[in-house]
Amino acid sequence: MDKKFYKIISSVNVINILLSALLIVLMFYYNEIIASISLIIFLYVLLSEYYGVKKKRLELDKYIENIFFNVDKASKSVLAKMPIPAVILNDNGEILWYNLNYSQVFNENEEIKKLIKKYAGNKIDDKKNQIEFNGRYYSVLKVDSQAKRKKGKDLSCTLLFLDNTEYIQLKKSLAFDRPVVGHIIIDNYEEAMMAIEDIKKAVVSSEIEKKLSEWASSIKAFMKKYDDDKYFVVFKEEGLKSLEENKFEILDKVREIGEEIKIPLTLSIGIGADANDFLALNEYASSALDLALGRGGDQAVIKRGDKISFYGGRTQAVEKRTKVKARVIAHAIKELIKESSTIFIMGHNFMDFDSLGAAIGMYRASMSLGKKAYIILDKSNVAIDELVKKIQNTKGYEDLFIKSSEVKNMVDQNSLLIVVDTHRPSYLTYPEIVDIIDRIVVIDHHRRGKEFIDKALLVYLEPYASSASELVTEILQYMVDKIDIKPIEAEALMAGISVDTKNFTFRTGSRTFEAASFLRRKGADTTSVKQLFQNDLDSYIIKASIVKNAEILDNGIAIAVSPPNANNLIIAQAADELLTIKGVQASFVLLKREEDVAISGRSLGDINVQVILEKLGGGGHLTVAGAQVKKPIEEVLQDLKNAIKEYFEEEGEDK
Repeated sequence: MDKKFYKIISSVNVINILLSALLIVLMFYYNEIIASISLIIFLYVLLSEYYGVKKKRLELDKYIENIFFNVDKASKSVLAKMPIPAVILNDNGEILWYNLNYSQVFNENEEIKKLIKKYAGNKIDDKKNQIEFNGRYYSVLKVDSQAKRKKGKDLSCTLLFLDNTEYIQLKKSLAFDRPVVGHIIIDNYEEAMMAIEDIKKAVVSSEIEKKLSEWASSIKAFMKKYDDDKYFVVFKEEGLKSLEENKFEILDKVREIGEEIKIPLTLSIGIGADANDFLALNEYASSALDLALGRGGDQAVIKRGDKISFYGGRTQAVEKRTKVKARVIAHAIKELIKESSTIFIMGHNFMDFDSLGAAIGMYRASMSLGKKAYIILDKSNVAIDELVKKIQNTKGYEDLFIKSSEVKNMVDQNSLLIVVDTHRPSYLTYPEIVDIIDRIVVIDHHRRGKEFIDKALLVYLEPYASSASELVTEILQYMVDKIDIKPIEAEALMAGISVDTKNFTFRTGSRTFEAASFLRRKGADTTSVKQLFQNDLDSYIIKASIVKNAEILDNGIAIAVSPPNANNLIIAQAADELLTIKGVQASFVLLKREEDVAISGRSLGDINVQVILEKLGGGGHLTVAGAQVKKPIEEVLQDLKNAIKEYFEEEGEDK
């Protein structure tokens, strides 16, 4: 039955109809003739009412339609005379009408039709948007409509196109003219000059200055040399865009000078941009330079507020021969420890030998200065279990390790936190501790990332070092005269150096051997250290299966997914083992853990695994890096392959 009929019936007195129908039924019981006549009259009245109401509805619809038609006609008349392009769309984004200006400007371009289709209905929230056509820029103003057209078609919206090309061009011009501040430092300059014959020093120095002067002229920069190895530059944003496009080729040019004289000579550049005053720009530039140096130098870092961009940084950090900085840092840490009540030492989550060894070293430094110290370790892991048990079974270390839950009740305003082998708050065993303790020292050897413990009072970050254990070993020698390092402590530090250098084969400099020599004299047993790295048969089989199932890509990179019963030590060893395969230049092994996916990356030196894993939120060094990603392992594997692809695409662009 027609639904409209029910709507009409609802407008009549339903009770009267029901009573009339009931009376007619009763009349059939007494007199059928009179009842039949009454039924005919009832149906006649009902039909008359139905058609009468329907006629009134039609008249009302026609009246309303005429009103909207006249309004629509008036609107079109106004829009047609407007000096800007205008269109009317329906709910499907189809153009129902457009004015002459629209036709002249866009010439019924199909791409524009597709572009403006998104404005129909409720697909976007913004009332304004920007489009570009034939070199002109238009702001699109959307005006929603509630009017109805014939045949049920909705007038979704009216679009007006405001030409603001001059404004956009002026905005771009002003943006290109904004000032940019930069700090430049020649890495390892003093040591490089010491290695050069006196007669060649002036030649090398002038060659560097020539390259930098040509570079400054190419971007129309003002450059001022304020020290033998330091420069200050000011230029425009337009010049910075040019530098980004050529990926700071000045880094390569200065590196080539070093290659010619067979001395490692590189640049570090820090640039501050997108600030409203020169004080802020200089602060950004200084912070960017610190970041570049903290990542090992030979790179440019641009800081735009919270946004940071990196260029270069694909070479190994150069080892510093002088230990002056180590002595200065040791003295500063000594004073901080002496001023503190309790020392808390913490490494990164899933501690390894290097993290634990460095922590043990700082424990000994604190105890030698008469201060109580604790290492925060919630739970051990397979990688360090043997060493942890060995320490706990040694007399005098019964209360060395504490859990993070105990820290809150032990902290006071004079407590000191020493973070070793990481500088990222999210990598800590107990990240919240950086908010609980105000006095913090950071000792790390990883290249600095975007995330950092900014509130640290003292930071000793040296990417050239093989390990945090090496840095701590040097500090110990300057902190206390004839420091009494126990054999178990020396063994832990030696294990830390050994594991990060792959038994003194990777990232090993003269200072690494000097640190190892010092530890050997203090009682470190190399045989005992070697035994700490031994695997049982099951672990060896797991490692062999990882190597067996590895996928080797065309670019010489091996990728393997570890079984879930492996651990950090096994995947690190498997990554090292993959490098022994002919043709493999770098390797990545993934392990699914309870809360995340661990990635261990290794390289022979030609491929920078740190740059690749930084794209996944990790970090490390050119030859050794890692990451912890909280995603399903399938997604992490695909992200890793995408990062590798991007790395080689960028390499191709640089060449």
